[in-house]
Amino acid sequence: MWSAFFLSFGVIFVAELGDKTMLATITLATKEGAFGTWLGSTVGMVAADALAILVGRHLGSRLPEKTIRYGASTLLSSSEFC
Repeated sequence: MWSAFFLSFGVIFVAELGDKTMLATITLATKEGAFGTWLGSTVGMVAADALAILVGRHLGSRLPEKTIRYGASTLLSSSEFC
């Protein structure tokens, strides 16, 4: 459990630095205040992550890991160009 926690934390923390969500949160905090912005962005991220976990568990029980890995790689690569 702890290895999954630290791996997830590290990957997500580094991946989220400087992305569009972070820039939008910075902009919102300048206008709306720190606590409400922090709370809203935290709840939004938790909801998005919960959805990703549910989809991952569903797909993981139905598809081979290699298929999921290739699909995720393709989606991630194609989203970098948009």
